Amino acid sequence: MDTPPNITDRTALTHHRDRALPDALFLHDVVADEFQERLIEVNRTFTKIAIVTGFPEFWAAKYPDATIVGDDDTLALEVETYDLVLHTLALHWANDPVGQLVQCRRALKPDGLFLAASFGGQTLNELRTSLAEAEIAVTGGLSPRIAPMGEIRDLGGLLQRAGFALPVADGTPLQVSYANAFHLMHDLRKMGENNALSDRIKTFTPRNMLTEAATIYADNFRAEDGKRVTATFEIITLTGWAPAESQPQPLRPGSAKTRLADALGTDETPLK
Repeated sequence: MDTPPNITDRTALTHHRDRALPDALFLHDVVADEFQERLIEVNRTFTKIAIVTGFPEFWAAKYPDATIVGDDDTLALEVETYDLVLHTLALHWANDPVGQLVQCRRALKPDGLFLAASFGGQTLNELRTSLAEAEIAVTGGLSPRIAPMGEIRDLGGLLQRAGFALPVADGTPLQVSYANAFHLMHDLRKMGENNALSDRIKTFTPRNMLTEAATIYADNFRAEDGKRVTATFEIITLTGWAPAESQPQPLRPGSAKTRLADALGTDETPLK
């Protein structure tokens, strides 16, 4: 088996998360509310819960009886032990996202539920564009500054690859306004979400490049009031179940007893 590429500098990521401030974790609050609504809809009592997170204190407060584990490459989860596993806004930092999901699926009892919230590909697209244009203009080059984030179709495909039954992926774009791009970047630092890519340039970013990026941002991504700027955070929620014999199964091809044409009240036209 090939070794996954080392995308994330885990030492830097841990350092950034350690400096995060509780009042800046509003996106985790959004995810916690979303999880709660979905669990109510499931209408099942979960007695053995595990949570994969980079912010253990936040999620331990939400689920005091849950087992909290870090989002390391190897998850500290026991096999076939939990009836609910939550993965919370950490998949974009995973060196092996499929491996993370496989480990979560293996940790579930049969018919256990997996819920994950991940940043989608539209997240920070405004900042990504502004930084790229500014860096090219000022330095003539381009370096990785924002972690890669999957599109909804790709993330849904990961659920299937990881062996989950009944996989579903859906996304919600959140628009947040800031006074300017500097305020946004400061907020990302407070969230513990600043650049922790292994291939990042490890010297200070020139001030004139950041100023150029802020100007590009203000020119292209103003809020409706014309005074502030907007930032997109796309939250993609992934839902899957550990396979179990009791779950609905697809019918064998050719086993249908009713013709679709009859149900629609139309004539069937054979293909030539």
